[in-house]
Amino acid sequence: MARETTGVSNLDATLTAIVERAARLAEADVVIARIADESGGLVAHAVHARSESVRAELEGSRIDVDSVPITEQTGLEQLPRPLQLAAGRVAAVGLLRLPVSDNGSIVGSVELMRSRSEFDDLQLILARAAADEVALAWRAFAGAPGRASRDPLELAGDALAAGSAETHAADQIAQLATEATDAQASLVWRYEEGGEPVLAALAGPEAAAAPAYALDLLRRAQDSHEPVTAEPAGEPGWLVTLQLGEPPVGALQLLFGQEPDPAGPLLPRLATFAVRSAHALRAGERRRSLAAELDRSRALLTIVGQAIAELSLAHTLDTAAERVRDLLTVDGLAVYLVEEDGERLETAAERGVTGPHVRIGERLLDLALGPARGRGLVLVEDAAADTRLAPARDAVEEVGIEAAIGVPLRAGEQLIGLLAVYPERGRTLTENEESLLRALVAQLAVAVQNAQLHEKVERESGEAKRARDEEAQVSRRLRALYEISRSFTESLSLDEAFDVVVRTIVEELEVDAAVLRIPHERGDALVPVAAHVREERLAEPLRRIMSLPQPLSPVRPSAYRSGEVVVLDPEAARALGPAHEPLIPFLDQGSTAAVIPLAAHERILGTLTLLSLRVEKPIGPDTLAAALSIAGPTALALDNARLQQQRKEFTETMQSTLLPRSRPKLLGLEIGAVYEPSTRVEVGGDVYDFLELPDGRLAVVLGDVTGHGIDAAADMAMAKFVFRSLAREHPEPGDFLAAANEVVLGEIGTAKFITLLYLTVDPRSGEIACASAGHPPPHVVRPGLAPEAIDVTGLALGIERDQRYTRAHLRLEPGAVLVLYTDGLPEARRAGELYGENRLNAALLAALERPAQEIAEALVADCRAFAGELGDDLAVVVLKRLT
Repeated sequence: MARETTGVSNLDATLTAIVERAARLAEADVVIARIADESGGLVAHAVHARSESVRAELEGSRIDVDSVPITEQTGLEQLPRPLQLAAGRVAAVGLLRLPVSDNGSIVGSVELMRSRSEFDDLQLILARAAADEVALAWRAFAGAPGRASRDPLELAGDALAAGSAETHAADQIAQLATEATDAQASLVWRYEEGGEPVLAALAGPEAAAAPAYALDLLRRAQDSHEPVTAEPAGEPGWLVTLQLGEPPVGALQLLFGQEPDPAGPLLPRLATFAVRSAHALRAGERRRSLAAELDRSRALLTIVGQAIAELSLAHTLDTAAERVRDLLTVDGLAVYLVEEDGERLETAAERGVTGPHVRIGERLLDLALGPARGRGLVLVEDAAADTRLAPARDAVEEVGIEAAIGVPLRAGEQLIGLLAVYPERGRTLTENEESLLRALVAQLAVAVQNAQLHEKVERESGEAKRARDEEAQVSRRLRALYEISRSFTESLSLDEAFDVVVRTIVEELEVDAAVLRIPHERGDALVPVAAHVREERLAEPLRRIMSLPQPLSPVRPSAYRSGEVVVLDPEAARALGPAHEPLIPFLDQGSTAAVIPLAAHERILGTLTLLSLRVEKPIGPDTLAAALSIAGPTALALDNARLQQQRKEFTETMQSTLLPRSRPKLLGLEIGAVYEPSTRVEVGGDVYDFLELPDGRLAVVLGDVTGHGIDAAADMAMAKFVFRSLAREHPEPGDFLAAANEVVLGEIGTAKFITLLYLTVDPRSGEIACASAGHPPPHVVRPGLAPEAIDVTGLALGIERDQRYTRAHLRLEPGAVLVLYTDGLPEARRAGELYGENRLNAALLAALERPAQEIAEALVADCRAFAGELGDDLAVVVLKRLT
């Protein structure tokens, strides 16, 4: 064995730390790390050995690169002569040889020996990790050229793009623009309706004085219709105004000490930044709008679900009171109901108020039905000073009311009561809050009316108890899903969001690697979910080293628990535990690393670990500041993706709970049913159900509610409740649809309706009675005959009162088939061409001899084969009389 010195002190020290750690973790007696020299031989740069004489013999030793196996070697056979001698000296029983490769070429090796036993699988994994660390050390200390610095404005624009879901986009724009341009002040304006500018954010040392003169210059810039203008601003300097978007949604103004060069690079770069800023403003507005809409849907669904589940007035009112308090962030609230005499109100639910506040409610109702009738609600910002409350002044003073909002509860033309909110003095309603309150009160009125009706029916008869119990189970599952988070913006999957985060962090901060960890479902560790490495040649070993789980311990320091940035040095990395210990050899040689917490809505979602291997490009204060500036938007983007996925699962689960879990089993009758969701809408409105009547007949309903999404699912729940509540009292088709129409009219929203097909079938005789409310007619196929549509017509439910529905009678002979379907089946399209009834009838004849379930599945499969992706959901129910 020849002996050589390495001449690379940093590399040697790093490799020494690697072999010492490998010896400790793998319980090896000897560990050798070799690196290729210029002549192609592999030289021992670091050696660990229990025997000093063995270590001295192996240090600097050299072996032929051709003797290194291409894959791992675990036996003592075919060793080079030097390794055979060393194995004999330590009486080795187990040996591991692992090549160290770069782009397919062997650049080194790692050898481990032990005398007690062979290496087990876990120790083999640790040895592989050591080989990866050696490969990384070889690459890191080979001296890769640094990346050129990027334009600060470009970085700022990219930061806005990464955090486009941020609700405080204006503040982000102002801050980033100031930092990227060294402007003395940055002002962000939003254009309200009519183009009136409203100051949204400002930043910079001169920002406090800027609005005094900036607004006039902004209006002149608006009138000029130029995307970028620059004008002198008196003593402070020059003000550059950029219109954000086309048409503009706002403007960005930057104050500079001297006039910008019209031919210089600044103005074009600012124009590009303005495009990114416009997108960020629009995304922020979209997030706020979606948040309000989801809050509205969530509140409405909660009330509907509570009413369906309990059919209890007290539970319905308690739920409504809590939802309104949460959504409007108020303490005082009361729900008043009209007493039976119709002249006075009584308190049905109250939160945060005591005393004679019902008198205040009665006065608010008088105002809402009188002077404020056009608006639909009455708003009193100062209860003590507003003369409209003079008739109830003593009650206002006794209860301590500062302000009041009153909204009448109406179900159709019937006055149910009043919802009164008692906020702090001066409180007003935003447009979204007012819209939400109107919608919630409309739904609450219907829910209260239904609950009152149900309690009256329960007092008179117990026939509805079975239907209530069945629906209570569905509602309990719905309530468990109502607690899904309130807002989302982007339709990203979690995996996509994770990859975007780490890639953006690495690219924008110019670090060498980043790994994102989130809590494991058990809560005992942070697990890696995405990693990105700047250079491809370092990707594989760095990912292995950085993608270890981080156990959570109350005694260890943690950015996740503290919410504070942790800058890593060897001591801090060792204290954090096994996920960061592999970084210690590199930190010892000048590499830098940090752990950044990701927080959104006062909640820590995970951590980002950043690593820079380059001594000349450390993770310093500027990098940390940049990381923190995008950590908030990044956390929100991750939260949005997570909530979007949860929302999708929520709506799909909610719909599945509304469909029957099983089909009735009746002698002489086969039943088949298939529901096929659309690939283009999140939740459709198709619903079907079965109910066995006391006289032995089977009631079947198939319907389609207007719209999609959460509102459609709520109407589906209402339709199913109507069917199960009324079918026993009104089993005949015409009577059932007439009664159902009256109920739906009072519950469904404006410009919405439900098409419904209802029939009863006697499995013993095959006699069928059928009626339709605007729904496609069913098709019957008798043995040896062509399919025939049953002539049933009628107006859809929820449009006009006092409807009459004619019923059709027919007999289902043995072997005959009756098919019910929603309009998603015949109206499925391919290149504008409908699937149509002719294809439906042909598919029905082809499958006629099959069981009922297979017939239903064949019809859906034929439709999907024709149309491909379905633009609407569809449902098919098949009844087949057995021979």
